[in-house]
Amino acid sequence: MNLLTQAQFEALKAIDTPTICNAIERFKVRSEVTGYTGMNIRCLFPQFGVTLGYALTVTVDSTTPQVKSDSSAWKAWVRAMDAAPKPIFLVFQDVGFNREKSAHIGEIMASLAHRLGAVGLLTDGGVRDVLEVERLGFQYFAAGVVPSHGNPRLLQVNPPVTIDGLRIEPGDLLHGDLNGVVKIPLEIAAQTAEMALQVRQEEADLLAYIKGPEFSAEGFIQRRFAH
Repeated sequence: MNLLTQAQFEALKAIDTPTICNAIERFKVRSEVTGYTGMNIRCLFPQFGVTLGYALTVTVDSTTPQVKSDSSAWKAWVRAMDAAPKPIFLVFQDVGFNREKSAHIGEIMASLAHRLGAVGLLTDGGVRDVLEVERLGFQYFAAGVVPSHGNPRLLQVNPPVTIDGLRIEPGDLLHGDLNGVVKIPLEIAAQTAEMALQVRQEEADLLAYIKGPEFSAEGFIQRRFAH
């Protein structure tokens, strides 16, 4: 696995997620309608800015009463975090029968994950202990908030998972902010920040024209659709 340099990592973290999405499109490495989360996932702490890290995936279930506890999965999760590239972006796929009442992480698990190098969680299920986790500085991207942990179970550590239509594998590079989460293809990750800055400059020039004294509808059309 090719990890980014610290400089490359910090450059990506300094750019908002929509601009990263726009930059990825320029490389033509995937369809424009894939690679990102949709409206079923929301950012609970938008004030934290950008969350960036390497995916560590887990399947979870907290709403099936008959699912028995398996300490081996919990041990595997802790050991996987300890060994994983940092920072970690946890990804929990809910495979229970009632995701609307699920909750897979709270203050204790978030504190443990944070201590082992995780910066946030992406899940299609629920979370809890919102105020405590906010104080910790750990980001939540989740379907919603639930007060009880139900019957929490970790099932499999580091399988391929799908969250809100986004397929994620262990080690994938995830970038998220208040707009949602996008997967940055590793083969272009080192070039994405530079492309994003180019996109940002082009958009700034266009916005300056829209707001400036020389603006006209026909002039906008010529600028926007010249190529």
